[in-house]
Amino acid sequence: MVWTGTWVSDRLGIELAGDDELRGLLGLALRRNPKRAHLLVSGVLGKHVPQLPSVVHGHGVTLGRRVRALLGPEEAARAVVLGYAETATALGHAVADGLETAPYLHSTRRPVASVPSAGGFEESHSHATSHLLLPEDPAFFDRGGEAGRGPLVLVDDEFSTGNTVLNTLRDLHARHPRDHYVIVALVDMRAAGDAGRLAAFAEETGARVDVVAHARGTVRLPEDVLARGLRLVEEQDGRTADPLVPCAPAVAPVRLELGWPAGLPDGGRHGFTPDHRARLREALPAMATRIVDGLGGPEQAGRVLVLGFEELMYAPLVLARALEEAGLDVRFSTTTRSPVLAVDDPGYAIRTRLAFPAHDDPADGPGERYAYNVAGGGFDTVLAVVDSAADTPALHAPGGLLAQLATAAPRVALAVVPAHTPVPRTPDRQEPPVLPAPLRGPDFSSYEPDDVGWLLQDLSAVRLEAPVEEREEAVQRGGAHYAESLPVEYQPTEEYQELYRDALAGSAARIARAVGTVTELVLAERSPRPVLVSLARAGTPVGVLMRRWARHRHGTELPHYAVSIVRGRGIDANALRWLAAHHDPADVVFVDGWTGKGAITRELADALAGFPGFDPEIAVLADPGSCVRTYGTREDFLIPSACLNSTVSGLISRTVLRDDLVGPHDYHGAKFYRELSGSDVSRDFVAAVEARFDEVADAVDQQVKEAASADRAPTWEGWAAVERISEEQGIHDVNLVKPGVGETTRVLLRRVPWKILARRGAGADLAHIRLLAEQRGVPVEERDDLPYTCVGLIHPRYTRGATGADGKAVGSA
Repeated sequence: MVWTGTWVSDRLGIELAGDDELRGLLGLALRRNPKRAHLLVSGVLGKHVPQLPSVVHGHGVTLGRRVRALLGPEEAARAVVLGYAETATALGHAVADGLETAPYLHSTRRPVASVPSAGGFEESHSHATSHLLLPEDPAFFDRGGEAGRGPLVLVDDEFSTGNTVLNTLRDLHARHPRDHYVIVALVDMRAAGDAGRLAAFAEETGARVDVVAHARGTVRLPEDVLARGLRLVEEQDGRTADPLVPCAPAVAPVRLELGWPAGLPDGGRHGFTPDHRARLREALPAMATRIVDGLGGPEQAGRVLVLGFEELMYAPLVLARALEEAGLDVRFSTTTRSPVLAVDDPGYAIRTRLAFPAHDDPADGPGERYAYNVAGGGFDTVLAVVDSAADTPALHAPGGLLAQLATAAPRVALAVVPAHTPVPRTPDRQEPPVLPAPLRGPDFSSYEPDDVGWLLQDLSAVRLEAPVEEREEAVQRGGAHYAESLPVEYQPTEEYQELYRDALAGSAARIARAVGTVTELVLAERSPRPVLVSLARAGTPVGVLMRRWARHRHGTELPHYAVSIVRGRGIDANALRWLAAHHDPADVVFVDGWTGKGAITRELADALAGFPGFDPEIAVLADPGSCVRTYGTREDFLIPSACLNSTVSGLISRTVLRDDLVGPHDYHGAKFYRELSGSDVSRDFVAAVEARFDEVADAVDQQVKEAASADRAPTWEGWAAVERISEEQGIHDVNLVKPGVGETTRVLLRRVPWKILARRGAGADLAHIRLLAEQRGVPVEERDDLPYTCVGLIHPRYTRGATGADGKAVGSA
C-alpha cells in the first residue's frame, strides 16, 4: 500500500525517521495555517481518518495500562488525567479507561461563565490557540489523599516540539505543584533539543517527568518548508475544486433517541469520574440497541460512520464501539476546526473535505468547520452525534453539516447527547444539596399527578398576601419587587362566574384548535418527544392541554413541568439544573399562555444565556404581539383561563422570589390554596377543551400545513404598539402598559388599573373585562386603532392618595 505521506514528502522533502511503526500510525497533509506547513495525520486517533472504533479506543486503553504499570497500583489510584482539546479528548478518556480509577478532564475552547478557570495555556502553532481548564469540582487537581497530590497524566495525540506540554506544566505546577508528571502520546516526535527542555523543567522543579508513547521518531523539515508549503497550498487551490457544496438543500435526518442516562456528563469537559465511567458502560448496550433499531437493523444500516463533533469525541466513540460489538460494520471519526488541504491522491492523508459553518455558537465567533475523508468513504449511513448545545438551526440549515453529509452518504441520522451544565461547587467545596423532586397533586395543586410536576417549593404556610394598592405603591416607589408578595386572591361574584362559564362554552373549540396547532408544531419542528416546561402560572393550563393533545392524538406521554420566571430577575436556575440532570435540554420546550408585548420572551432569552443547550423560544397558545414563531394563533381573543387566578390553575398562586424565603439552592416558591377547592375549576377547564379535540382535528391539520409554509418570523409589532401607547398616554413606562385580553385581565385582577383601551366592536371577548372594570370603577375607552382587542393601563406613579382618570380616588378592589 502507498504510504499516505508520500505526496507531501515528494514535494516538500518532509521525512519521518524513527520506529518502524511510524508510517503505519501517521500520514502527512498540508495545513492551511501560516504557522506550520505540515500536519501529522493519525490513522488511529479517530479525528481526520475514519477508523474502527475498537482500534481508536484500544490504542488509548493500551497507553493507559502502560501508565498504570509505570505508576503501580497505589500511585495509579491517586492519579488524575488531563487531555487536550480538540484532537485528544477521546484519547485522554481512553487512557483514563486504561488506568481504570482515574478521573478525567480535558481542556476546552467553550467558556462557561459560571465555572471559574482552574488554569489555561496556549498552543502556539494551532489555528485556535487558547485552552481553558474548567473542572466542575475545584478540587479536581488536588486529588491524592493524605499523601498529597497524586501524579498528573497529560495526554496528547502527538508530542512534537513539547511547547504545549511545557506551557501546561508551568501553569499547573504554579497552581497545583506535585512530584510526578506523565506525558502520554500516540507518537513522540521531539527533536533532541526539545527533549532537553522537558528535562530542564524536571530539574528546575524537582518533579519526575516520564513520557509514554506508542512510537518515537522525528520529523525532518527543510529550512524553507513553511514558505514552500504555503505556495503549494495556493497552487492546489487553483487546480482543484473544493468539494464543499454551498447550496446543498436542507436535510431532515433520521433522529435517533439515545436514552442517555439522566445527569451523566457528555464527556470530560468539566470532569468525568470513575462512577460516570461505570454508569456509561452499563448504559451503552441499551443505547446501541436503540440506534440499531432506529436504523432498521444491521442490513438496512449498511456501512456506518459515526461522526463525532469537535471536542465531543468520547461519547460518539464508545457508542460506535458498542455498535461494533453489536455486529455493525462501523467506523468512527470527528468534525474539526482544523483547516487542511484536501488532495484526492492515495499518497495523501486527507482525500476529501466537507466544509460547513460552525453550529454551536462558538465563543470566538462564527467560522468554518470540516469533516475529512467522509465523502468517498463508501458509507451507507452517517450517524452524526452532537451535544445539545450544537443541535441548532445552523446544524440543519442548507449548507450546514447535515446537508453536507447528505451529499456524501445516502442516509444521514442524528443523535443528540445532553450537554452537561456544570454547577459550581459552594465555597467549602461541597456538592450543592440534591434538589427535591417536583411537587405534584393532590399534595400540591389540584391537577392530576401526571399532568404537571411543579419545580417549586411550597410556601403555603407563609403569609404573603398584601392589598393590591399597598403592593402597587411599594413596587412603583422601588421599595419592593412584585414577586416578593402576593395579591389577595380575587373571589369572583356569581355574575362574573357565569361570564366565565359562557366564555368557556363559546371558546372551547377555538382553544382546542390552538392547542392542537401549537402542539403539532412543537412535535414537528422542536422535538419528537418534547419536555414541556410551562412558565407558572399562565402557561400551566396550556402545558397540561398540550400534554393531553399529544396523548389523545399520538398516544405519547410527554413530561410536563412548571417553573418560575420573574421579570427583571430571570428564570429559576435550580429548576433548570434539575431539568438538565433529568432530561436533554435540547428537548425542553418552554410554554406560556400568550404573549403581550414580549417582555417575558426577552426575559427568558436573557436568562438562558448562561445555560447551554436550552432553546429560549417559547411556544404559546396565542401570540397577538408577534413575539414568537411557535404559536397556536396570533388572534387576540379571550382565553377563559385568563379570567381567573389560582382557581383555574390548579389552586397555585403566582410564584414568589424573596431572599428570606428562597435560598441559593432552593426553587422559587408558591402557595397551594387548598381552602379554595370549593371554587376550583382547573380540571373542568381542561376537560371542556379536551372534549373538543376530535371535533377540531381536521382544522388543526390544515392550520399546521398552512403554518409550515408561512412566514412566522416575529415582527415584535406588539412591542412597538406598546411604546406608542405609552407615549400617547403620557405614561413613559412600557411596564405599565399591558396589551391583550389576558394581560388586561391581570391588570384588573392584580394591579391598580388606570383605564382600559378597547377595540371598538370587540364583543363577547370583552364581556368579563367590562364587568371587572365596572366593579373597580375603571373607565373603558373605545378605540379604532388598537392592534390588540384591548390594552390595560396600570395607574402611573401610584400612591394610595392618587386619583384616576376621572379625578376620583382609586378605591380598593
